[in-house]
Amino acid sequence: THEYVLFFSSKGKVYRLKVHELPVGTRQARGTAIVNLLPFEEGEKIASVISCREFPADEYLMFATKSGMVKKTVISAYDRSRRDGLIAINLRDDDALLAVRRVREGDKIILATTAGKAIMFPEDQVRATGRDTSGVRGISMKDGVGVLGMEVTNGNGDLFVITERGYGKRTPVEEYRITNRGGLGIKNYMVTDKTGPVVGIKVVDGTEDLLLVTQAGILIRTPVDSIRTAGRATQGVI
Repeated sequence: THEYVLFFSSKGKVYRLKVHELPVGTRQARGTAIVNLLPFEEGEKIASVISCREFPADEYLMFATKSGMVKKTVISAYDRSRRDGLIAINLRDDDALLAVRRVREGDKIILATTAGKAIMFPEDQVRATGRDTSGVRGISMKDGVGVLGMEVTNGNGDLFVITERGYGKRTPVEEYRITNRGGLGIKNYMVTDKTGPVVGIKVVDGTEDLLLVTQAGILIRTPVDSIRTAGRATQGVI
């Protein structure tokens, strides 16, 4: 209850609360509207949530935006609070913050797009910059395509991918060759009308359960190892 929760918004701001400041609810409860807890602007949404007790100087946060930009900033830069939030990343008007992850030296970054492409590059290809900066190009995409997620990996495990219509698969991370950031990436999923666009990725080790939540709030729980391993350019299973 004494950890901090950092709320990163789609508009590139960060807000901070202590865990004990969050209302407790049951599984069926609707919860509390975020505007009752944080001074969000109209149209501002939560992009990522990170909890931490300390803000070490040797750990970083990696940011990814919808248009494929990435930024790395030391986590200690966020060890402060302001009622109206702090700028976490500078965004272009047509861009939005998508994901924030903790990274350490030697980690690799995976970015995936809605069109079924993915790129993996070492975290040290992104030079650390201050809070109020916009970052560098992580992946290049065609018009109408956006980044849907970012994962951090040490090179082990599988990349689980799921599409809008509920098709999913997992592929060993080692099948994704390491490249330089900023490229077009490689095939990650065989997107078709049947599957719909890719909507989520997660690095898994096979021992976990997956919790899948639909837009209607229906929760499905399934063991990771019940989803078969398949190559990069495949459709997966329902």
